[in-house]
Amino acid sequence: MTIRARTMTDAKQQAHTNAELNWWIFMRVSGLILIFLVLGHIYMTFVQVSESDATFDAVVNKLANPAWKFYDWLLLTLTMLHGTNGARYSIDDYVRSRPNRAWVRNTFFTVVAVIFALGTVGLFSFNPY
Repeated sequence: MTIRARTMTDAKQQAHTNAELNWWIFMRVSGLILIFLVLGHIYMTFVQVSESDATFDAVVNKLANPAWKFYDWLLLTLTMLHGTNGARYSIDDYVRSRPNRAWVRNTFFTVVAVIFALGTVGLFSFNPY
């Protein structure tokens, strides 16, 4: 098991490629952005709307707005990328055999791509009118 870098200097020393360093930076930035996106989503979904206003029609009207679709898609995209990269770290740490690691990662990335595609299609193909 490898110990992941906590500072930018450690990350530069441990990174084998610029891509690894960029993913390290992405995890920090996306985690921070996700905090605000999720808190905003929770506020707009559960605090701003009263229980009597939380109807199917309210959700349909919300998703009719392209800005809301983009907000939800951004939340989906960052969450999937952030979670997938974190799982990639775990796969690299715990699957020791190179052939096993390759098929586990490829299978995992395929499942993630299918879920992301279904989420995107479901979100943008939704047209209430």
